[in-house]
Amino acid sequence: MDEIVNRVSQSALVTFDLEEHYPQGIRMHIDIKEWLFQHMVLREKEFRGHLKEHDWSQYQDAFVSVSCSVEAIVPQWAFVLVASHLQPLAKRVVFGTAENLETQLYQEVLDQLDYEYLKDKPVILKGCSNKPVPLNAYIMAMDKIQPLARSVMYGEACSAVPLFKRK
Repeated sequence: MDEIVNRVSQSALVTFDLEEHYPQGIRMHIDIKEWLFQHMVLREKEFRGHLKEHDWSQYQDAFVSVSCSVEAIVPQWAFVLVASHLQPLAKRVVFGTAENLETQLYQEVLDQLDYEYLKDKPVILKGCSNKPVPLNAYIMAMDKIQPLARSVMYGEACSAVPLFKRK
């Protein structure tokens, strides 16, 4: 009987797993619609009152996204004012959805990494993740990896989809 050989483990493939670079920490979201008059209009005095009464301590060391989920008349300064309350507490504050927050966090992490170890190597951009890795993170990673790698594939070694191959 022929011996079964694991060619994947013997190959020069390098796996780049975005999940390994997932920024650890609590994620929270603030939807300011609750602080608007009839969920439609910002009344400055009432809005500032809600901000004053709000328990900001719950955001200590959290990553926070801030948005308004309804179509409303909200001046830009309102979001900046919310951010000013979060600034001394939160690790990071962004305008937008939870996905916008994850994208921003990954941008910061990916900009700090050294990719030289991928030079002239076949790379697999691991596709499956148990953590919320946004599509933008994969695109940003590809932007960093492609100029260095000999080839880039997406997925798992057993079923990778070719994305790029240097000529």
